[in-house]
Amino acid sequence: MSVVPAEVLPGGARAVPEPARPADELAPPARLWPSLVAVYRAQLSRARVARIPLLFVATFQSVGIAVMMRGVVDSGSEAQSVVAGSSVLVVAYVALNLLSQYFGQLRASGGLDHYATLPVPPAAVVLGAAGAYASFTVPGTLVTAVFGCVLFGLPLSNLWILVAVVPLAGAALAGLGAACGLLAPRPELATLLGQLGMSAALLLGVLPADRMPEIVRLARDLLPSTYGVEAYARTFEAHPDWAVVLADLGVCAGVGVISLAVATWAYRRAAVR
Repeated sequence: MSVVPAEVLPGGARAVPEPARPADELAPPARLWPSLVAVYRAQLSRARVARIPLLFVATFQSVGIAVMMRGVVDSGSEAQSVVAGSSVLVVAYVALNLLSQYFGQLRASGGLDHYATLPVPPAAVVLGAAGAYASFTVPGTLVTAVFGCVLFGLPLSNLWILVAVVPLAGAALAGLGAACGLLAPRPELATLLGQLGMSAALLLGVLPADRMPEIVRLARDLLPSTYGVEAYARTFEAHPDWAVVLADLGVCAGVGVISLAVATWAYRRAAVR
């Protein structure tokens, strides 16, 4: 019994040629904002375990410095600088110290290889981690500010300025901390750079500028958190010069953009090695 193909029979059904399948297309690249939110949530849940010790250490340190300075400074502009500086110090502790340690250990342990395989922009990794760590500074900054105002008898009416000071000063310091951790060849050096940065924020931000030598004042002007301290300290005056406050916050914002861009470049550089 022979089998004859159907297409050679009269009136037989002819095979319908299948249409050519289009070539597989690559998935569109991940957008910055959804990637940033995803990294932020992941880092926030990861750091949540250390939230209570982090808040306690950062807040206790800043409150202790304010109490110590109470024996040296009575009131006036010097008290305003102490309260503003100790409040911003909470941000500096996390943004400079802890973030530099985190990225330094991440680079040394090969953790950057994990992020390099994810379809997320490098800026989302840096901004997400910086934002997650900076989120833990908000309660400590608020507690320190309220305690300092009560301790030195300063008004509490303009505490709302912290809504702008914390993220802008935090962005500038977080970019520097992340860059130190990513550019340091060893995690120990990243920790050292973070400690030095926090010490600079402590000495140059909390101590009144009027009592510093001229060369130290120049170094103080180079520290981005100084402008956040100045912006907050100016709001304690009876009639604050809001134009100058906005100018100080603008400097923080500009330095934050530059430092986060440098941190993003450092992340790309470290991820390909």
